[in-house]
Amino acid sequence: MSEKTYSGGCLCGTIRFEATGPAEKPHTCSCRFCQQHTGAPAAAWVEFPTERLQWTGAGGKPSTWRSSDYSSRAFCPACGSSIGAVDDEPVVALLIGGFDEPSDPDLAPQYHSFEDCRPGWLRVETAPSGEE
Repeated sequence: MSEKTYSGGCLCGTIRFEATGPAEKPHTCSCRFCQQHTGAPAAAWVEFPTERLQWTGAGGKPSTWRSSDYSSRAFCPACGSSIGAVDDEPVVALLIGGFDEPSDPDLAPQYHSFEDCRPGWLRVETAPSGEE
């Protein structure tokens, strides 16, 4: 049985990726790094170990900016699209909106992190535990 492949990329298509499943820790986050990285009050992420991710577009790997002592934010140098975060663990967290099929049930956020930074007017829903 082959593993599921998830694909996606940036707005202009220069940066493309393919990740093999399973998708890990799909969640939303309202920390200030995520808010400033995406320009949104919350970001939706899913993680993949680095060895299960390939950068397939003509642009190769995305550009990065070191945002903390354990992670760098990834973006397309051509169009500026936010791609995700490349952690030192090594884990890559990809923004769910960049996937070709962002409505895939496997990518449904299971929890919300940094709830204390969430604007009070923002309602965040996550998939019920065990729902796929």
